[in-house]
Amino acid sequence: MSANPTSREESFLVRGGTRLSGEISVAGAKNSVLKLMAVALMAEGRTTLTNCPAISDVPAMADVLRHLGCTVEISGDTVVIDTPAELGHVADDKAAQRLRASVCILGPLVGRHHRAVLAMPGGDAIGSRPLNWHQNGLNRLGARTHMDHGRLVAEATELRGADYELSFPSVGATETFVTAAVLAEGTSVLKNAAREPEIVDICDLLNEMGAQISGAGTSTITIRGVDGLTPVSHRVIGDRIVAATWAMGAVMTRGDVTVTGIDPMFIHVVLENLRAVGAHVETGPDWIRISQDGRPRARDIRTLPFPGFPTDLQPMAIALASVSQGMSVVTENLFEARFRFVEEMVRMGVNAETDGHHAKIVGRERLDSATVWASDIRAGAGLVLAGMCADDVTEVCEIFHIDRGYSDFVGNVRALGGEIERVPTNR
Repeated sequence: MSANPTSREESFLVRGGTRLSGEISVAGAKNSVLKLMAVALMAEGRTTLTNCPAISDVPAMADVLRHLGCTVEISGDTVVIDTPAELGHVADDKAAQRLRASVCILGPLVGRHHRAVLAMPGGDAIGSRPLNWHQNGLNRLGARTHMDHGRLVAEATELRGADYELSFPSVGATETFVTAAVLAEGTSVLKNAAREPEIVDICDLLNEMGAQISGAGTSTITIRGVDGLTPVSHRVIGDRIVAATWAMGAVMTRGDVTVTGIDPMFIHVVLENLRAVGAHVETGPDWIRISQDGRPRARDIRTLPFPGFPTDLQPMAIALASVSQGMSVVTENLFEARFRFVEEMVRMGVNAETDGHHAKIVGRERLDSATVWASDIRAGAGLVLAGMCADDVTEVCEIFHIDRGYSDFVGNVRALGGEIERVPTNR
């Protein structure tokens, strides 16, 4: 597997006036593969993951695991992780700080070896992601946690099953509690759990390894502790956010795109919103087809935990609203800093303003080309889609963000008829 270059000194040049059309297949989910790699820490021996995306976050996570003592091989869409009998418990600070998903090693390390030290994770600039829910869940299981000079320290003499109710269905906190509880003594019940497909994928892998987890995909997950796990081979589910990106791009550019390798139910709410703006949507067992004739209609959208509209698609929702007919209100209920994207759309001539959790956008027929900056993975992809609807060439800077979440982004855009090239940033 080879990820695209991730230099901060590169930009995308996107030519406006193109129409996305054709068929494209999505790779494995970014929001799943990194967590599955962490789960491999829980079983001595060789874990094999297939259908892995060629994104820069995968080798970054591999570095985190190597620092803990694993051997990690990446070849094509396959990641093989050899986990030793004894693991290190201190995550590499530099690797963890540049990768938000590094927090997912917390539960596996505490669950298997009863100790972990992790620097506050880095990654996207989309707002705070506090670790208190992670700590509270581990504490319920019998661990002791505290912050020490910017690091989270967790340790336990033993772990015992417990009941825990999240005040918010946090994906990360759900993952931490479930992975730690798998090897705890007794039964644990997590209420108000996250329901995302990626949570189901993680629980499926754990059950294949010998765990006893039920209720994944619902708000209540029950974990019956087991003595140990066995490594297996597992296929990563398709990336629903990437699939929805191409779907929304088809609507914005008045195109016709078929996306394969995705369960339509993963993005059911997204597809319903696209139908509401005027798109024609067809679905099959593992594919979707989206086409748009004429300008889309304005539509109010609010982000919510799954099965609601994903916060990861909020930038695309704003980009879509920017070329729709009428005024749309986009409400962000999860991350406070995601409206930084609106500032970049204003650079492209959009009449938009924010007020707390709400952004008001008045759409226009054609956007202005401009130089814009990606603040996170999805904002970068949203800016590229917006650039396709502009009057000339738009430069999207800080594209290392996009490389973290999209396999062969340039190749896929070109395959669908878009005009895009990667160039050194002219700064």
